[in-house]
Order: sequence, then structure tokens, then C-alpha cells
Amino acid sequence: MHEPAFWYRPSSGISLLLSPLAAIYGAVAARRMQRKGFDAGVPVFCVGNYHVGGAGKTPTVLALVKLLRDLGETPVVLSRGYGGRLRGPIMVQSDRHTAAEVGDEPLMLARTVPVAVARERLDGLALAKSQGASVILMDDGFQNPAIAKDASVIVIDAHRGLGNACVFPAGPLRAPLPPQIDRTDALIVIGEGDAARAVAATIAAQNKPVLAAQIKPDEAALASLRGRRVLAFAGIGDPDRFFRTLRGNGIEVATQRAFDDHHPFTHDEIEALLTEARRDALIPVTTEKDLARIGAAGAPPSWAQGIVAFPVTLEFDSAPDLRRFVADRLFRARDSRLRNG
Repeated sequence: MHEPAFWYRPSSGISLLLSPLAAIYGAVAARRMQRKGFDAGVPVFCVGNYHVGGAGKTPTVLALVKLLRDLGETPVVLSRGYGGRLRGPIMVQSDRHTAAEVGDEPLMLARTVPVAVARERLDGLALAKSQGASVILMDDGFQNPAIAKDASVIVIDAHRGLGNACVFPAGPLRAPLPPQIDRTDALIVIGEGDAARAVAATIAAQNKPVLAAQIKPDEAALASLRGRRVLAFAGIGDPDRFFRTLRGNGIEVATQRAFDDHHPFTHDEIEALLTEARRDALIPVTTEKDLARIGAAGAPPSWAQGIVAFPVTLEFDSAPDLRRFVADRLFRARDSRLRNG
């Protein structure tokens, strides 16, 4: 979806006009979050956002996958497959499925970790457990009560924050902030900026971990692009973060093109971007997630050759703090199930 500009203004007449709808939406969302979820029988970690749009969930999921494997776990990701047409439950095969079938994020994640896609999360849970999962890692679903979470990890962008902090449609929040904060077990603040300071202080005051992290580009990709002029394009939740990351790493973004989140690129759109890049002697660069939506499964089609992906990972300022949190939550989850039979 395209996020309205007024969501990220301190005050707006449009937000005020939409506040009655926001109050109704927020009340329903808050009441729904209070429902008791189904016990998965194995630890469930959920990576989510307080708001619609992106903030860095995908690199966070991948960072947790690596950490869980280091701890001897077998994680399986559970996703609704936003943007894909298949209802599931189905295990994503990165060399067979397309983003149009299973969604761009599951397709990208499936190159690293098993991913179960299902519109009904309980059906997806059963499939994920059948794959030998010792831990279920939910990609989104924080506000959804279907499955009980043993740890809810919220991701927020330090530069962008929560916008006007109003509930949808008056603002970007998926539910009122207080009940969301109450159900947060850890907050990950990505990047530099002060926009998340108030939320981080509230979480810290509840003696919950607040972990700082940075987006780090792949060194090989960085070396190939540093000092080069690029045409950067992205259809993610926050394209500006991608452009800032490029510039912050010494890459000259001569032209930038922002598309809606999960934008389904057409042949004509890609052709126009490549024509513009050739005309201006620029290298076309996009995110891994965007490249997953271009063309068929496995690799970009011939008409999209020349587009360079810019892989990134999430690096924590204090990796031991994250490890302690995850290990503690795993212990608590298993100890609770043992004591309760």
C-alpha cells in the first residue's frame, strides 16, 4: 500500500477527520489482541511492528534464524505470504515458487530457512512443526491472537519512528500503542535517529530489553558499487531507508525511484528503468526483496539482467544481550510447558 504523507506529520486535519474511524478500528484491534492464543507446543518467537509498512522485519528474522541455529535450534518461519495468491499451507521452494504465488518476503527467506506460508496461521503452524521445527519464528502476526507467543520482538526504525502515532486510518498504528507495548517483550531500534526515543524509554522503564542495531551492507556488493553512480529503485515499506543506506555507504545515488510496498513490477516498468540507467550511464540497484518480485522463480528473467541486488544484514550493537534474551525466553517457554504438563 502507499502510505499517506499525513501519517508522518505531527498534526493534520485529515488525521483529525479520520479519528472517529481510528477509534473504532483501534478498539476492535485492542480487544482482539486480548484473546488467548493456541499453544504451539514449541517456543514461538514473533517479529512484528506496531505500525503498517516496513521497519526491518526481514533482516531481523534472518538474524534470529542465525542466532537460534547457533543455539542448536531448528527454526522454521511461519508467514501469511502477504502479496502471494496461494493460501497454503505450503512450504516455500525458492527455486520453484514466485513472489506472485507466495509473497516476496517468504521467497527471499526461503533461500536461508524453511518457510511455511498459510493464510490461516494454525494450519501453517501444523505444517511448520511437521518439518521438525524446534522453534517457530513468526514473520509478522504480532497483533493476531491465533497463536500464543513466547516472545514478541518489535522492530522500529530510529529515523522514521511511529509517524503521528495515530491508529489506522488516521495514522500508521495497527492498534493503540499502550496494549501493543504491554505485549512487547523486546524492542529492536534500527539505525540512527531520535524518532523512536519515547517508545524505547517506555519499554526500558518496564525492564524490557531495548536493542540497538544497524543495517550493514554485503561487503562484496559494497565494493562493486562504491564510487559508482547508480539508479536506485525500491518498492518496500520505507524506500527512503534503502536510499539512505546506499548514500551512507559512499554510493552516489544519481536517481531514485520509490514504489509502493510489495509493488508487482511489470516488464514495461523494468524496461523503462533499465533504459533510463543506460541513458545516464548508471548502475540499476535494488533490494533483494524487490529483485525477488521481478520475473520467474530462481533468478531474474533475461529482460531484467543487469539489475544489481544490494544485500544487507542486521548487526546488533550488543549481540550478547540479544543472545541472553533469546536463550532466556527459550528456557522460560520450555520450563513453563514442562511444569504445566
